[in-house]
Amino acid sequence: MPDVPGLEGLGFSARWRELFAPHAAAGLLPGRVVRGDRGSSLVAMAPGIARAKRSAALRRAGVLPAVGDWVALRAPAGLDTPLIEAVLERTGAIARGAAGRTSEVQVLAANVDVVFVTAPIAGPPNLRRIERELSLAWESGAAPVVVLTKADLCDDPQAVRTAVEAVAPGAEVLVTRALEGGGVAALRERLAGALTAVLIGPSGAGKSTLVNALLGEERQATLAVRVSDGRGRHVTVARELIALPGGGVLIDTPGLRELGLTGTEDGIAATFPEIGHAALGCRFRDCTHRDEPGCAVRAAVEDGTLPRERLASYHKLVREAQVAASRTDARLRAEEERRWKTIRKAARDFYRRTGRGGR
Repeated sequence: MPDVPGLEGLGFSARWRELFAPHAAAGLLPGRVVRGDRGSSLVAMAPGIARAKRSAALRRAGVLPAVGDWVALRAPAGLDTPLIEAVLERTGAIARGAAGRTSEVQVLAANVDVVFVTAPIAGPPNLRRIERELSLAWESGAAPVVVLTKADLCDDPQAVRTAVEAVAPGAEVLVTRALEGGGVAALRERLAGALTAVLIGPSGAGKSTLVNALLGEERQATLAVRVSDGRGRHVTVARELIALPGGGVLIDTPGLRELGLTGTEDGIAATFPEIGHAALGCRFRDCTHRDEPGCAVRAAVEDGTLPRERLASYHKLVREAQVAASRTDARLRAEEERRWKTIRKAARDFYRRTGRGGR
């Protein structure tokens, strides 16, 4: 396969070359989605950035490329807009359950190696939101890193870091002062080797300021926040993939008010490993740690080993994941029923046209 200048800096490694080989043999070109818009995607290709659309086959299959996806494109002569013919299998994705009662899952970023969970500490950190975002991060298969922002507005950043570390076992916790450049070098180190990271966090968390600090230029617009509480509204309006000058790739996301879970509990288990460890002592293997006799987890709460807030947060997230899973099951059943209705209707129409009997 010929060299693809420019794509190596976006993470087009030997592994991706190998996965792309069958598409290259079919005359397709590699690219990475840098931004998604309604009906089209901006894709980085060897010649440069191009706006591409899904092929008819992808549209029929309901395949929607996400920011960070590697895709195979066809660019026939005389066609201004390349067509995305295939999306390469993802190594993982950071996703959330869509808002409302729907069972759909929204992919925020694909093929990420690191998830930067940003949390402003100009005021008391929202530990429960950090736990929720860590659950999504662990679920993606990427390495989560909690990034505490706006430390210059915090009286005791190290004390806050200690409190956050208590709810983020297994995850690294970094303190940053992006306006002053503090902690930015540590973020760059996490992206060495053309790794891909995604920034997630609430509105006003300082994500755009971090992007500017990593780029060394004012690329992302920022808005002043209220000094009284450190809050603000987001100015990033779409997910976007950005190549950093020192190496590595960053996917910036808008501030998200709702971060629904996706119906699986693996990420929750990774976020609350102490509960899983304590549960080994429960009398019943399927203990829910609510009102069963012989529950070692509730015993740990009573003796002060496990904070009551941690168990309450765990219960809330598990219940939400179970509801999401039940909605997914119901949607799949409904889709199967619609498929068979279509098949039966087509059969009846065929029999009526051909006069071969049937109902």
